[in-house]
Amino acid sequence: MHIGRITGATRNLGAPSNWNPETDGICGGLPIRDEPHRPGINQMTSAWLPTTEEIERIVAGAPVYLVVLGVTHPPVAMLVGNPPVEEEVNG
Repeated sequence: MHIGRITGATRNLGAPSNWNPETDGICGGLPIRDEPHRPGINQMTSAWLPTTEEIERIVAGAPVYLVVLGVTHPPVAMLVGNPPVEEEVNG
C-alpha cells in the first residue's frame, strides 16, 4: 500500500524517536487529519492507497491486514473512503 494524501491534513507524523532504519526499516512521513472522536478523545485518520496488484488480491478475497508494533493494541478502525473527486479548473 502507498501512503495517500488525506484531505484536510493537520500534521505529518514521522518515525518514533527510538526508530532505527537499519534494523526497523524505512519509516516515512504520514500525513494525518486530527478529528474529535468525542470530548477529550482525538482520532487520527490517514489515507492508504492499494496498488493494482493489491486491489486484484482484495477482489479475489484476500484480507487486508493491520499491523501494530508493540504488545498492547490501541483502538483502531479500518474503512473504505470515497473515490477522489476531480477538481474543476476555472478558466
